Amino acid sequence: MKSFLVFIVSFSIIFTINAEDSSHSEDMPHGFKSGDAQKGSALVGVCASCHGADGNSISSDWPKLAGQNQRYLYEQLQYFKAGERNNALMMSVVPYLQSLQDSDILDIAAFYESQVMSGGQAKDDEELLEMGSMLYRFGNMKKAIPACTACHSVYGNGNSLAGFPALAGQQVGYLTSTLKAYRSKERNAGEQALVMQSIAQNLSDEEIDALANYMHGLYK
Repeated sequence: MKSFLVFIVSFSIIFTINAEDSSHSEDMPHGFKSGDAQKGSALVGVCASCHGADGNSISSDWPKLAGQNQRYLYEQLQYFKAGERNNALMMSVVPYLQSLQDSDILDIAAFYESQVMSGGQAKDDEELLEMGSMLYRFGNMKKAIPACTACHSVYGNGNSLAGFPALAGQQVGYLTSTLKAYRSKERNAGEQALVMQSIAQNLSDEEIDALANYMHGLYK
């Protein structure tokens, strides 16, 4: 179990250091080639109905995109565009993504990163909060679950260089469904998915609920 945790942490460190060598290295070289948020603002009309005009969705099942780092958003949109990642709610948007240039997708990512994510309010459930806090901050060595802070930071800000997503304030429904999708291996696009699958497979429904609740209300 200890060796597993070392692998996960080592992977995140190596991935961060070598982020520029990813499959999208030509589009996002070392130092990160940022998109144009202003241009991106003219391309997100089709996204607004689900994710909100400023990237803050009103439904718990639809993820907030506001404030999310460009690398993560760019890579995920590319997975959707290429058909490597599938989601029923995104099916109608895929043709639109396929009509865009890579630079357009990067501009969309830049627009959402420039927005401010709204905060969330965790349930006032002492037992649930304690479980979520312990898992997020320290993991569970007995179950080979590493701390979420290793990749997503103490306050859930993520890691923009490596493309690890920000989680603080994210919608509870989306966090829950995403962790379960990793656990079932339904979500499997990209190298990060392999890491998340290996972690999520050891999470119970109760632990997923606790993590989702804690991350939804996480802030600095």
